Amino acid sequence: MAFNVLIVDDSMAMRNVIRKVISISGFDVGSFFEAGDGKEALEVLNEQWIDLVLSDINMPEMDGLTFLKKMREHEIYKNIPVVMITTEGSQACIDEAMSLGVKGHIQKPFMPEVIKEKLEEIMEKTR
Repeated sequence: MAFNVLIVDDSMAMRNVIRKVISISGFDVGSFFEAGDGKEALEVLNEQWIDLVLSDINMPEMDGLTFLKKMREHEIYKNIPVVMITTEGSQACIDEAMSLGVKGHIQKPFMPEVIKEKLEEIMEKTR
């Protein structure tokens, strides 16, 4: 079953890398959607059916944690799996993300296999 992925990162280059890694990993993706910050990501959620979110933490306008908090406030979005892909290494920040229901944290820079393994783990749990 194909799933729709939302990639949230203020770097277009990083969004392209993440999209390419997922594409070549053999996942059955219906569509990719992108947002440059949390505010744009909420707009995408309002317009598209999203099955998985991969989000940075440090972004302008609305950071990843604020986006995640706002996302979890809505009944329709609160169970969408989220993986944080970020340079943020602060344990307090990671703990806050995990307390908001994040399914995983991937530290940038990353090896493509790390994303593949994390997504396989998440998709296995959602079946």
